[in-house]
Amino acid sequence: MDGSAARRLFRDRRHAGQVLALQLADYADRPDVLVLALPRGGVPVGYEVALALRAPLDVFLVRKLGVPGHAELAMGAIATGGVRVLNTALVEALRIPAAVVDAVIAAEQRELERREHAYRDDRPPPEVRGQTVILVDDGLATGATMRAAARALRQQGASVVVAVPVAPPDACAELQEEVDAVVCASTPEPFYAVGLWYEDFAQTTDEEVYALLARAAGRRLTAPTEG
Repeated sequence: MDGSAARRLFRDRRHAGQVLALQLADYADRPDVLVLALPRGGVPVGYEVALALRAPLDVFLVRKLGVPGHAELAMGAIATGGVRVLNTALVEALRIPAAVVDAVIAAEQRELERREHAYRDDRPPPEVRGQTVILVDDGLATGATMRAAARALRQQGASVVVAVPVAPPDACAELQEEVDAVVCASTPEPFYAVGLWYEDFAQTTDEEVYALLARAAGRRLTAPTEG
């Protein structure tokens, strides 16, 4: 595909969330369902999903733990709720000292806490044990961040449904082995990049995330009327 606007799948993240929600209709009006979005880009998508399903919306924060000197290489991740996922085999293979691992974790924990404060005003993270969590992002590339989030949620006792508007087929297939269900609204080939499938893929701001979460919390009290 040439990626021209005429061939893109979604107008923006809001439209993508509306399309995705249609494939999640079986989860509507269930008291055990919670929509968790990966900030920042996943929040506008998750907002539309939560609105359509009449489910609560919150964020689930994940910070990659990059190998020092090779930040793009993940040796693990930390997530909302104090969950830590560490690739011990990689850490041992690279002989990364425990003190170095701890320093990376501390730095990423500070950023995670900053975002927690910015997005939810220090409200505690949602209780996920025994819940069906629909974990939403605006798309998958490699799926590494989503995989870390899913593992963290499963460690906390949640059933996890990964839901994204667009992803490469292999990323969706790989996640099937780690979660209870995967819903990929579209799996175009060749894939190239998530942003290619959106007409408007402008960066979502912290302020937008906060506003959408506040709006979702208010709307839970009444039936949704519009997006």
